[in-house]
Amino acid sequence: MKGLGFAAHGGPERVGWVDIPRPEPGPGEVRVRVRAAAFNRLDRFVLEGIPGVPIELPHVFGSDAAGVVDAVGEDVSDVPLGTEVLVNPALWDGTCEYCLKGQESLCRNLRILGEHTQGSATELVVVPRRNVHSKPSGWSWAQAAAAPLVFQTAWRALRTVGELRPGETVAVIGAGGAVAPAAVQIAHRLGGRVAVVGRNAAKVERAVALGAEAGLVVSAERSHDRLLWDWTKKRGVDVIFDSVGAETVPRSLRALARGGRLVVIGATEGPDVELDLRTLFWRQGSIRGSTMASRAEFDQVYAELAQGHLVPVVDSEWEWEKGVDAFRRLGAPDVFGKVVLRTSVSDVGT
Repeated sequence: MKGLGFAAHGGPERVGWVDIPRPEPGPGEVRVRVRAAAFNRLDRFVLEGIPGVPIELPHVFGSDAAGVVDAVGEDVSDVPLGTEVLVNPALWDGTCEYCLKGQESLCRNLRILGEHTQGSATELVVVPRRNVHSKPSGWSWAQAAAAPLVFQTAWRALRTVGELRPGETVAVIGAGGAVAPAAVQIAHRLGGRVAVVGRNAAKVERAVALGAEAGLVVSAERSHDRLLWDWTKKRGVDVIFDSVGAETVPRSLRALARGGRLVVIGATEGPDVELDLRTLFWRQGSIRGSTMASRAEFDQVYAELAQGHLVPVVDSEWEWEKGVDAFRRLGAPDVFGKVVLRTSVSDVGT
């Protein structure tokens, strides 16, 4: 079975078509014939190699998928063949102490489709029954593939971990990629006053249109903490959503309001930071980590998406044969939203 991925770790030159075994559903599992798969920055890290994370080679990219159920395992009787679905890429064991408390994102054996397993940029994907959800009516395959990972990540980070309350100020650090458009929409939906911070003015402007009240463009003269300090009239920001890491977290801390929460969901520009702890304790702020979402949180944000309160943002759609070019698009400076790879099946996008 063909998939887009790599046979050895390295850079973009390693990306190509690989062969992996055709999967069969076991008890409690569902097999999905993929119609569209979406990329994330995670795929670039997997390609380079993540310290401490064993990755089976050859390896197929993709954490997000949408498609049609074409086979089910034993004990699955409530998903008819042919059902159009999207896939929750968070894989938990359901038996550890955290899962039993409904805190699946803290699962001791948490895995992510495409990182710890073969990914979705292929023909067939097998996941537990609990991980498939009906494709919302009227959505394209690309929209369905674009939603799961980034919306659940932003939802948990802002609503649960960040404890965002109506009327509070929110800063989304980084205007492009895929998670920022989701975070802006969710913060606005939860009643926050949102500012988007980035270096690319065009992408900041696009993010503002999703529900932010301010777009702040970083420059050599104006760092993002100074911009946020001015935006809040020297009060500071209640909740800061930061996925950049080493380059931005120290300045984000300086922009926190008293009692503010800095939620870190990634480290795209490096994991090692130096912090001034005096700022942290004097403002009685907190730095909190967040990743993926619990089963209940996924259901919550899925309902918001299905009802049209939140909208997946697609940067571009690529035909199957252009898979290598699609992956390269992921690293483009003007990328905004999800890069989606469609299969060669004729009814894709209908």
